[in-house]
Amino acid sequence: MAGEAGLFAVQQTIGSVLCCKCGIPMAPNAANMCVKCLCSEVDITEGLQKQLTIMHCPDCESYLQPPRTWLKAQLESKELLTFCIKRLKNLNKVKLVHAEFVWTEPHSKRIKVKLKVQKEVLHGAILEQSYVAEYVVQDHLCESCARVQANPDQWVASVQLRQHVPHRRTFFFLEQLILKHGAAASAIRIKQMDEGIDFFFSNRSHAVKFVEFIGKVAPIRSRSDKQLVSHDSKSNVHNYKHTFSVEISPICREDLICLPPKVAVSLGNLGPLVICTKVTNAIALLDPFTLRYCFLDADQYWRTSFRSLLTSRQLVEYVVLDIENVSTEVNVAGSKYMLAYAQVARVSDFGRNDTIFSIRTHLGHILNPGDYALGYDLYAANSNDMEIEKYKGLELPEAILIKKSYEEKRQRKRGKPRAWKLKSLEMDVDDRGRADEDKKNSEYEQFLRDLEENPDLRFNISLYRNREYQPSEMTDGEDGPSVPLEELLADLDLDEGDGDGDDGMDE
Repeated sequence: MAGEAGLFAVQQTIGSVLCCKCGIPMAPNAANMCVKCLCSEVDITEGLQKQLTIMHCPDCESYLQPPRTWLKAQLESKELLTFCIKRLKNLNKVKLVHAEFVWTEPHSKRIKVKLKVQKEVLHGAILEQSYVAEYVVQDHLCESCARVQANPDQWVASVQLRQHVPHRRTFFFLEQLILKHGAAASAIRIKQMDEGIDFFFSNRSHAVKFVEFIGKVAPIRSRSDKQLVSHDSKSNVHNYKHTFSVEISPICREDLICLPPKVAVSLGNLGPLVICTKVTNAIALLDPFTLRYCFLDADQYWRTSFRSLLTSRQLVEYVVLDIENVSTEVNVAGSKYMLAYAQVARVSDFGRNDTIFSIRTHLGHILNPGDYALGYDLYAANSNDMEIEKYKGLELPEAILIKKSYEEKRQRKRGKPRAWKLKSLEMDVDDRGRADEDKKNSEYEQFLRDLEENPDLRFNISLYRNREYQPSEMTDGEDGPSVPLEELLADLDLDEGDGDGDDGMDE
C-alpha cells in the first residue's frame, strides 16, 4: 500500500547479536552463543552409552534380551532397531528424535546405529546433537539351539499326528497350512511315518501350541502322556518326555458317507447318503439329492464316529449322455449347485455293453452332454457297511456324481511343468516311506490337480511362481482348470527385463 501511494517503505530486518565467545553475528538465543561455541561448551551426549556387546545366536538368528529372553530379528529391521535402542543406558536423560542404522560389513560383527538427541542446556536453549552407538555382536548359541547341536534327538515333547486312511491327501494339505502359518517353526525334527507325521519339540509348550493349531484346522481328538526320564530327589526336579497322540477324522473331502440313524435324526433327517464337501475344524455334509447342507463339528463327530462308505480312491469315470436341469442355480454355503436329471454311462463300458444309468445329480450347473465326470458306482459296488443295513427299504442310486473330470484335457499338458509350485517341510522319511515313493508321487499329483480345480481349497495356501516354467505359444483351445496369475502375485517378480531373476521375492 505504501509503494502504491509513493511513500517510503522501511524494510523489516531480523535482528542479530554477536556471539559472546567468537563475536560472529547470529540470531539471538537464550545462551547468546552460536551453535559451534555452544557445542564446544556443552556435550549433551556425555554419559550416554556409545559401545555395547550383544549376544547373537547364529542358528536361529535371535538376540539375547537379558536375562534369558531371546528375540528373533533380521538385520536392519524395526525389531532389531528397537532392541538396540532399549539396550542403551541413560538414554532417558535426553530426548530421542531420530534413529537409523549405519551400514557396516556383514562379516564385521558390528552394528552401528546413528542417534539424534535433544536436551535443554544453558538458560533454556535446546541443543540437538547426533552420535553413533556401536554394538559388538558376539555369537552365542541359545539354550534350544545348544541342545539340538549337542544331540538332535534330545526332544522333550513329540506330537504324533495320525489319520487312518489309505492315502496322504490330508497331510499334503496340512503341510501347506503349517508352512503358511509357521506352526512348526519351533520343531527340532519332523519325521514322516506310515499313516502320519511325527513332530519333535524342545519344549512342551511348543507342542501344546501346535496341537491347538491342528485343532483349529482339522477335526481331531487328542490325548497326552508323559514318561519320567530322570529326577533329582534333593532338589525335587523331575524331567519328563511328553507325547501327544493326535488322531484326525478319517472323513475326507469328496467321500461318500452313509450317516448312522442317530446322527441323521440329530441333523434333521439329513441323507442318509451325503457327500463331504469340505473339512476344516468341522465336517461339511451335502445331500446331493435335496441340496440340504449341514456342519458336523469335532465333538459331534467323535461322540458317534463313523467311516466313509466309499472314498475318493474308488471314483469311476462316467460320460454324460444327456442332462436336464430341474431347478435353478442355488448358492449353498458359498458353493453353487443345481439339481438335474442326467443319463450317464461308464467309460469302461464303451465297446462292451450299452448300460446307461438315469440318475439325479447336484452338478447341473457345470455338466453338459459329452462331458466327463467322476462318481461312485453304487450299481457294481460291493459294500458291507453296517449303517446301510439299518435303513430298511432304502433304495440306493445306481451312481452318484462327485465332480467334473478334466482328464482328457490334461492329456495334452502331460509332462509339462506347472506355472506354480509349493513349498514342503524338511522331514525325515523311514524305510517304508521310501518304498512307497511312487504311490506318494501319484497322490501328490492328484493333490495338485485338486488345487487347480477348487479355488476354495487353495484359499489358505501360498502358491509360488515356478521359475522353470516356460509358457507355450501353441494353445489348443480350452486347457482345463488352472491357477490364475493374480493368485501368484505375492511371489511374482515382474521385472522380467532384469537378467538376474534371483533378486525377486524369496521362495
